[in-house]
Amino acid sequence: MIRECTDADLAAMAAVINAAAEAYRGVIPEDCWHEPYMPEPELRGEMAAGVRFRGIDEAGRLVAVMGRQPVEDVTLIRHAYVAPPHQSRGHGAALLADLSRDVDGPLLVGTWRAAAWAIGFYRRHGFHLAGDEETDRLLRRYWTVSARQRACSVVLCRL
Repeated sequence: MIRECTDADLAAMAAVINAAAEAYRGVIPEDCWHEPYMPEPELRGEMAAGVRFRGIDEAGRLVAVMGRQPVEDVTLIRHAYVAPPHQSRGHGAALLADLSRDVDGPLLVGTWRAAAWAIGFYRRHGFHLAGDEETDRLLRRYWTVSARQRACSVVLCRL
């Protein structure tokens, strides 16, 4: 069941995100990796900044989360994670479809350049890779990330 995530889900959301983020260990440059990958205060800050999270609940347990954030004239897909035992079951696709509904204008997602599986997922769902110059421009305009993270990231777009 797809549902809205609330402050009451904060610990469960962080658990899903941090368990799934383990796939990025060794992919994300060491100087960008930290433990936990997303501490609860950071997640709370993302929610306060307007990231609206939806999740998949199975038997009363949150197993996948993904956020959507309107920024200026685009909508960003943020923090898309599925708990490892629940991956490859269509949860990411279901959340992406749910969060894509009623979006006017471009839909953008950023991910790590070396995360081929994430890039492949978004490409299978109609996103295309922005070129290097466009990626840098988009990351500077719509995200708040370090120069190091910009250098190691890509942006995918769906118009």
